[in-house]
Amino acid sequence: MESDVLEPSELAPTEFHGMITVAPQMREFFDLVRKVARTDASVLVRGETGTGKELVAQALHDLSPRSAGPFKALNCATLTGELLASELFGHVKGAFTGAVSSRQGLFELADGGTIFLDEIAELPLDLQARLLRVVQEQKFVPLGGTQTKTVDVRIISATHRSLRDAVDKGEFREDLMYRIRVVPLFLPPLRDRRGDVEALTWHFVDLFNTRGFRKVDGIAAQAMQALTRYEWPGNVRELRNVIEYAFAVGEGSVITCDELTPELRGEPPPVRREEPMTEEDLERERLLDALRETGGNRTDAAELLGISRTTLWRKLKEHGIAD
Repeated sequence: MESDVLEPSELAPTEFHGMITVAPQMREFFDLVRKVARTDASVLVRGETGTGKELVAQALHDLSPRSAGPFKALNCATLTGELLASELFGHVKGAFTGAVSSRQGLFELADGGTIFLDEIAELPLDLQARLLRVVQEQKFVPLGGTQTKTVDVRIISATHRSLRDAVDKGEFREDLMYRIRVVPLFLPPLRDRRGDVEALTWHFVDLFNTRGFRKVDGIAAQAMQALTRYEWPGNVRELRNVIEYAFAVGEGSVITCDELTPELRGEPPPVRREEPMTEEDLERERLLDALRETGGNRTDAAELLGISRTTLWRKLKEHGIAD
């Protein structure tokens, strides 16, 4: 048992639209977000995975004159090209096999508000051309349609990698890059935010204390040392997961070092080969998401996806989701 136990610091952190910090550069970042929110300029948020890019986008919307309008978000890395196009621009009845009804896309649904495109660097080149028109003219045509729709939408994008590098590799349109990064915002990684590991650790301890299954009022000094020395490649999201893990596997009022994840304890994680997701994998995830969102109701799931119930049943069979 570790003898030295730390108690929460009396230093009050700053809370800004769901983001917690004691780091001076983050307070400066929040001030910049407040200023940029007043405009309609397109914003590109650069930041590593888990730093809170969607929270920044939501803050930009909430602090803007568009705050009364809708806020719609989409991760461009999670869908196939056809599904992305349908999700963004919508489709008309008969646009593709199984499209038994017309469906509005996010641009139409976000009219008068803000759309947030996460992992914009993963958007296929053919869709980049269509997105460019929306950025330039605020106009688009739904899949399979002929009628041009006009919208009033502010576009906020995010990426964890350099768009300039993607342009150099021929993976991203240069003209689109300049259009969506009128204002670039750089969200610092957790390892560079002095004092934030400790502040966020106590914040998450308070959060999980409210769940009732364990009450923690101290952290062993050795455990806090491990937390502050770690590089945090998954940033704030990873830290939250680590504290939740400690609550789940440990007991008592003090978090000790042996309750941390193997990475934090200095043990190498098991070697795992990450295979890129195929289009089939992405479609399967899309089907599962629709079923989760509709509580397993296949009629509602089909309507949400803009396909017929027969097409949904066939796709579920193909992916081994249904008997």
